[in-house]
Amino acid sequence: MRFPLLGAVATAALALLLVGGVSVPASAAQDAYPIKGLRLTKSKLYSGGPLKSSACPEKPIAAGDRALAKRYVLAVYECLNRSWSERFAMMGVNFSKPGISFTTRSSATFCDEKVGDAVGVYCTAERRFTIVLDEKVLEYPYDLFLFDTVAHEYGHHVQNLMGITRAFEYEPYSGRKEELEQTRRFELQAECLAGVFIGSVWHSLDRTEADWQELLVLDRESGDEVGKVRDHGKGRNIAAWLERGFRGADPAACNTWTAPAAKVS
Repeated sequence: MRFPLLGAVATAALALLLVGGVSVPASAAQDAYPIKGLRLTKSKLYSGGPLKSSACPEKPIAAGDRALAKRYVLAVYECLNRSWSERFAMMGVNFSKPGISFTTRSSATFCDEKVGDAVGVYCTAERRFTIVLDEKVLEYPYDLFLFDTVAHEYGHHVQNLMGITRAFEYEPYSGRKEELEQTRRFELQAECLAGVFIGSVWHSLDRTEADWQELLVLDRESGDEVGKVRDHGKGRNIAAWLERGFRGADPAACNTWTAPAAKVS
């Protein structure tokens, strides 16, 4: 069982992280530590085609306005509930909504751990997540940062309901290097699932290609290169998996568990 890196029950997106086709066959995973768990490599999540297209217009948001930011986040959250509940019904898998809360302080405790530098934290045991709305987040809320953050944390809920989280926690590993690679696969899958959702509602957003490219730039600038632990992936790989999910809006694109090591570095 793994817990040292993520904590006993929480999965966090670092403060500088926005949290992030056809799945790569296992034969292509040269130089990677092999993942043997079938709940990871052959999850039912990857079947069924693209996420159903739906509408999710963004609510108004303004710099420094926490009340507007909460309404914005809750609107995205409700869209995620609708989209993923339909998908789970189609798969014949039980679905339940995650809980959601907000905090304004990095010193706050969530899921028995300090929030610290996280923007969003998902609590596996409690099936809920919190979003941090501090001054830094609210300084410039006009890009797709919050949208992606909420979708990323929701991606962890999808992993939890599908049994991917439990399979990840019990997947054998030998040494810290292999453990970190598996953790990156887990986090990059959540970012890819965020892209899947954004792609499924893109037509309803009053956004341009430039807005999307801006989000990819933010991802590229927020990888493990700016942190001390290599547990989320290099910026270019975070952006690549977000883009991969977005372009096809299909969870099949998010099988990070069979990807080559270079794609999850």
